[in-house]
Amino acid sequence: MAEVSLVLRSTRVVTPDGIRPASIAVTGADGRIAAVLPYDSEVPPGAHLEDTGDDVVLPGLVDTHVHVNDPGRTAWEGFWTATRAAAAGGITTLIDMPLNSLPPTTTAANLRVKREVAGPKAHVDTGFWGGAIPGNLKDLRPLYDAGVFGFKCFLSPSGVEEFPELDHEQLGRSLAEITGFGGLLIVHAEDPHTLAAAPQRGGRDYAGFLASRPRAAENAAITRLIAEARRLGARVHVLHLSSSDALPLIAAAKREGVRITVETCPHFLTLTAEEVPDGATEFKCCPPIREAANQDALWQGLADGTIDCVVSDHSPCTTDLKTPDFATAWGGISSLQLGLPAVWTQARRRGHTLADVARWMSTAPAALAGLTRKGAVEAGRDADFAVVAPDASFTVDPAALQHRNHVTAYAGKTLHGVVRSTWLRGERIAHEGTLAEPAGRLIERNGPSAG
Repeated sequence: MAEVSLVLRSTRVVTPDGIRPASIAVTGADGRIAAVLPYDSEVPPGAHLEDTGDDVVLPGLVDTHVHVNDPGRTAWEGFWTATRAAAAGGITTLIDMPLNSLPPTTTAANLRVKREVAGPKAHVDTGFWGGAIPGNLKDLRPLYDAGVFGFKCFLSPSGVEEFPELDHEQLGRSLAEITGFGGLLIVHAEDPHTLAAAPQRGGRDYAGFLASRPRAAENAAITRLIAEARRLGARVHVLHLSSSDALPLIAAAKREGVRITVETCPHFLTLTAEEVPDGATEFKCCPPIREAANQDALWQGLADGTIDCVVSDHSPCTTDLKTPDFATAWGGISSLQLGLPAVWTQARRRGHTLADVARWMSTAPAALAGLTRKGAVEAGRDADFAVVAPDASFTVDPAALQHRNHVTAYAGKTLHGVVRSTWLRGERIAHEGTLAEPAGRLIERNGPSAG
């Protein structure tokens, strides 16, 4: 065994084999897990013992859906604030979305700009998705070779002019190109024709907004995506699923062998349309938060494996963009720091365990991105941990959050699961609300963190 510098001990460690008492030996040279040992193992000479008592040690969360908006719209967020919020919430790795920054990550040159901005600001390990938009077919392979983890596209308007959606023909061409070099396409799946036919009326009434983004738009887009993935043998991923009606389509495609994975988000699992007050556009996102019965079906989809993972879709903006009119307000939920307690609050009520949460929010997203050194507490992985007091609760105070603009749909909610500390490669980067200096690395597909 390499020289051990740290032993992290707990009566409850979430491992691939279940939750058990353990001592985790961490090497100082590379910040990796040397071994997961019996709880009362002797501490090697010179190693520091950190005993977390009965607090639960989870693998650090991996969030593959974060809009950092930096550079260009840094007033909306930024790598410094986003990665601080991630660290405070038990997230040790995030992957940034290619839109909302200026320039967008649609060329290798633009990726270099983003990496230069992110490098000195990253409190957690940070990677990047590329973008697939009309006209950048020639840029996809260079982006992939430069280390992006895959490519995001929209099938309906994105809301920002520099990141247009793909039409049916463009989707086929982009997907064929990406499949040709073994890449992954991740998709905002709402059908533009269904959206255009839906009733469009502005105002403070959430029911009106919900009617403007019907489940049928998601269902139609996912049907089309499955057909293209089947035709090309492509690997595709459905982003932020909110329509439970699509679950049978997805389950059938998986049984058939179509290479499709699916995510949902904390807000779809914990917030409901019935609770959204008039004018409360902090709840606005696209696709939208739907009814309680729909939420129950999403939880069932998680339980049976139709839905693979849970990630934030942290999509912040400045406070002035959250006007009280649901038609004009920016759509996006700010939740990066709160995803773990929000999901755990509902999961525990529904009979799930922290091992389930770790699988949905760490192991599965790491697998999606090919991060073989992330996502589990086992020998050889990076020593990334979230230490959580699962029975402790707190009331969400927006002013106490680390992301730049203190707008959140969770304001005033009481959540269970207090993140006591977060560890990145064996170094504590957050502890009881105090954040360390940036220690994150920029990571790439097939880089060191991908094994």
